[in-house]
Amino acid sequence: MRVTILAIGHKMPSWIQEGFVEYTRRMPPEVRVELVELKPGRDRNEEGKRMLDAVPDGATLIALDERGKAVTTQGLSVMLSGWMADASHPVFAIGGADGHSDEVKQRAAKLVSLSALTLPHQLVRVVVAEQLYRAWTILARHPYHRE
Repeated sequence: MRVTILAIGHKMPSWIQEGFVEYTRRMPPEVRVELVELKPGRDRNEEGKRMLDAVPDGATLIALDERGKAVTTQGLSVMLSGWMADASHPVFAIGGADGHSDEVKQRAAKLVSLSALTLPHQLVRVVVAEQLYRAWTILARHPYHRE
């Protein structure tokens, strides 16, 4: 299965890139995580159009938004299990500094909140990669996740 992370922004600091790579390289071959960086736009509507244009046909769009539904790591592992079972292609959308356009929120199958805190959009790509890895370790009964 393939998981795509669409993120507004490019030219990230090396520690962001290193953190993202660290967690995605830990994923098993049957769960490939790819990052697609999109150039920031003049406003969130332009960024939203770029984001929607980048969503592959047949993919399930999950918009990450601080006002979305809170999901636990256990909940994410349940979602990951379902996506793996039906060979879905989830796409996690990380907006720019001003968040997602209304069009992205409306098109999304789910609005998900990673935290009640406002996180820097650059850091979110690392958090998503780590949480996907953690969700997979729960399914694989790997000792990484301790509860």
